[in-house]
Amino acid sequence: MSAVHLHRGAIARLELDNPARLNAFTARMLSQLEDHCTTLDSDPAVLGVLLTAAPGKAFCAGADITAWGDLPPAEFARSWVRDGHRVFDRLARLSKPTIAVIGGHAFGGGLELAAACDIRVMAPEAMLALPESGVGIVPGWSGTQRLLRLLPEPVVKEMALFGRRLDADRALTCGFVAEVSDDPLASAETIANRLTRTSPRATEVAKYMIHAAAGEDRAAMIETLGGGMIAASADKAEGVAAFTEKRKPDFPGK
Repeated sequence: MSAVHLHRGAIARLELDNPARLNAFTARMLSQLEDHCTTLDSDPAVLGVLLTAAPGKAFCAGADITAWGDLPPAEFARSWVRDGHRVFDRLARLSKPTIAVIGGHAFGGGLELAAACDIRVMAPEAMLALPESGVGIVPGWSGTQRLLRLLPEPVVKEMALFGRRLDADRALTCGFVAEVSDDPLASAETIANRLTRTSPRATEVAKYMIHAAAGEDRAAMIETLGGGMIAASADKAEGVAAFTEKRKPDFPGK
């Protein structure tokens, strides 16, 4: 049965497991991924996350056509596209650094999934593609949005309009992947293990700052940073105390 497994640890691992369908996403897998992201965000022992897939030809072939092919148009747009978008956004905004380990082809939703991670490590034989137009649909999980911030516009157009695939060398040249490796999991683990020597809070805040600058949910990132700053202030402590004690607050410096 298709699943997304969570392996706990300082460097946690999310593993796509649907090899019979080239690790393509089902509704169940989307729901599990969302739940796992909530679990990871609330676990202070987790420093980083690797996104991997069951061994095989594909990292992820996108969305399983058997899960959405017969959906009525309104249901396809309202549920399948919007649910997938929400889940991938949840992954992108995870407070922990994330690395996609692209050990095989990443097509459609699989490429969009990898784009939702902070960085990517790719096997030399793997290919990236947006093949949706070949089955009469368009990218629906941010392939025409987030991907535009990570790849040049003409490259995205080559893939989405003409069906051209992107190989590992060109993906590296474009800056989409951090490294091309014969053993992408080992390389990703080496990168992730550097998190054991850095400040988790500083890493989290730096990620929020970069996302705010890059336009990744800018409004929420700015308010998150502001909220974190004010939560550490004497004003917040005094305000909460005054509310609890049913008195007028005496803010410092007034």
